[in-house]
Amino acid sequence: MSLATISKFVFLPERSAWQVARPANTAGQVLRTFLTALVLMAIAGALILQASPSRSEPASDAARFQIFVQGLWPQAHARGVSRATFEAAFKDMTPDLTVLAATHKQAEFVKTVPQYLATAVSQKRIETGQDKAREWKAVLERIDQRYGVDPYIVLGVWGLESNFGTHTGDLSTIRSLATLAFAHYRGDYFRRELIAALEILQAGHVAPADMQGSWAGAMGQTQFMPSSFKTYAVDFDGDGRKDIWKNVPDALASTANYLHRHGWVADETWGYEVRLPASFAAASAGQPKSFPAWAAEGVRRADGEAMPSHGMASLLMPAGAEGPIFLVTRNFKVIKSYNNATSYALGVALLSDRIAGWGPLKADWPMAAR
Repeated sequence: MSLATISKFVFLPERSAWQVARPANTAGQVLRTFLTALVLMAIAGALILQASPSRSEPASDAARFQIFVQGLWPQAHARGVSRATFEAAFKDMTPDLTVLAATHKQAEFVKTVPQYLATAVSQKRIETGQDKAREWKAVLERIDQRYGVDPYIVLGVWGLESNFGTHTGDLSTIRSLATLAFAHYRGDYFRRELIAALEILQAGHVAPADMQGSWAGAMGQTQFMPSSFKTYAVDFDGDGRKDIWKNVPDALASTANYLHRHGWVADETWGYEVRLPASFAAASAGQPKSFPAWAAEGVRRADGEAMPSHGMASLLMPAGAEGPIFLVTRNFKVIKSYNNATSYALGVALLSDRIAGWGPLKADWPMAAR
């Protein structure tokens, strides 16, 4: 019964029942009037309680998540995603609480460059990289011919991104991205990545169950985000699918294509460890110069080999003048486009050198940086 219906039968005065006007007759009539008012008020209260809807419980996260998912359909459909693909991608899906927890995790400490490199360029990783270089030699040579990217740099990226395909992440990419988009983490970024991931499924490059990666949605052996996959992934073996999850040639070629498209200069190094002369002027350290110009100032390669006769390089001193010092080229910046951290780029560069057979760093890291 609605409140409007109740009002037809019960008049609720503005004044209290104690203020109801008394008729000017007997005391019995006054008492009956008073009791009648109390009864009417009790009935009205009961009817109101019966008619009022109980306070609804807040919608559960799972229910709100499903509303969010269905709200994605118009955008996905506009990008060419079929209803069948959409339903298969989100079947029985709930938010992943571990992904939400990962957004709040703070590192217990920030690794110094030497601490990072100790893991990135470990002896085990070097040996694995050398094994992979032999195993995939023919493929890497073809990739080099097509993209002009140093095969050892490709191996270095592969080693750091997924430990040569062994640590690609085991979380559902669609679920991770949907959870982050649902939480509106980093604005609309993950919503856009989620729609891109659905487009990848629609194109048939991977099955929903095999589309796995990190908590943040980085996928496969290359750790591409879906938008990077759409731009840089390639079908190197010609099987009709761009498979960066299980197909090593596709993964390696996709990495090379990424570096090539970001400006990798063929037949140019990433850089060298160097030694500075005692008379080196610190004021000249900030500007890129040609290798011959650096050599003219007394800068020498730490391995004793001659400087290149061409190319530009900048001085990099990640631990100051007391630690290893490098001359790095524009290709070093291309490596940083994959992950904009100096420690990461050094990790890729030095791992690639060690896989290729070059020795370890000549200079020691200062104790304060270890």
